[in-house]
Amino acid sequence: MTSMDDTMNITTFTTEDLSSISPSPTTDEDYYDYQDLLCDRASVRAFRGWYEPPLFWMIALVGGAGNLTVVWIFLNFRRRLKTMSDVYLLNLAVADLLFLFTLPLWAAEASHGWSFGSALCKLNSALYKVNLFSSTLLLTCISVDRYVVIVQTTKAQNSQVERRRCSRLVCIGVWLMALLLAMPEFVFATTTNVESQLYCRMLFPAHLGNRTKILVLSLQVSMGFCLPGIIMAFCYSVIIATLLKTRNFQRHKAMRVILVVVVVFIVSQLPYNGVLVMEAAQASNMTMTDCKEMKRFNMVGQVLKSVAYMHACLNPFLYAFVGVRFRQDVLQLLRCCVQPQTIKSQLSKTSRSPLSSTRASVMSDSDTSQVLSL
Repeated sequence: MTSMDDTMNITTFTTEDLSSISPSPTTDEDYYDYQDLLCDRASVRAFRGWYEPPLFWMIALVGGAGNLTVVWIFLNFRRRLKTMSDVYLLNLAVADLLFLFTLPLWAAEASHGWSFGSALCKLNSALYKVNLFSSTLLLTCISVDRYVVIVQTTKAQNSQVERRRCSRLVCIGVWLMALLLAMPEFVFATTTNVESQLYCRMLFPAHLGNRTKILVLSLQVSMGFCLPGIIMAFCYSVIIATLLKTRNFQRHKAMRVILVVVVVFIVSQLPYNGVLVMEAAQASNMTMTDCKEMKRFNMVGQVLKSVAYMHACLNPFLYAFVGVRFRQDVLQLLRCCVQPQTIKSQLSKTSRSPLSSTRASVMSDSDTSQVLSL
């Protein structure tokens, strides 16, 4: 370990400094106070080495299969996107896929360090954040669209063309916002040696102080959870109140769908964002000083991070596969896989059939139950 006097003379952390740092070098904004250097976290890195790779590969494979199915159906069974939610769902699937593509690299790093170079380190870190923010913002857009369709039904029906055009502009804005929020990864992500192994980490120059880490963590929590969560809570609360006033026999199904969506979002995202808030507090005033306590906190953070990542696997089932038409499209896709020669005839029938084009779509603009993907 480098002496404290030597450490004080550098502007970024050296290899010796980094040998004792936190377990989650892939995506967490890692700036460490000198007191952290007194805690050897090799056991935490070992925990990450056996825990993350199989779980990340499972999330990547399951989520990849689900989201690829969504994209394939949109591109092959639906010649054009008919509703705002169709546009949001396609962009959500693409965002989740791009995020899932980063997980094998993080799994490889957890096993034997980062061996893909500094440029890919920056790209992979930024890609993770771009799709973290874009996915959450797109889920917010879907909740707003459901609100408009159910609570302001007449307005929604009279402005379908304008709303579809608006949805494309909103998606462009979402991606640009996500790119902007991911700029710290482009700037600060880099590779560094930790006990003779390279790792990809967020390293802040010492002269910037802890405020940079606190700012980055605050942006992630506020834009990646708090603001979207508040908007989603408002929209779904008003939707439930509206459904309670209707006599539609499917309203109970609709409310169950809403409840599942909200519960899954809170259960998967709230605990890990709580960890990020505690990390910001730690960077601000060193709330934890005991080494064993810090190592337990790091391990818990890894587990909760994995739970948050599972949301990318669940999105296709929560927002697409629960839809009547989407389920039928999936069955049709399976039949096409079993009998490849029927693909052209099936696609032709789908594009010609008026029933297919008017059937209840995922969150269709015409009916409450259809809007909620029942």
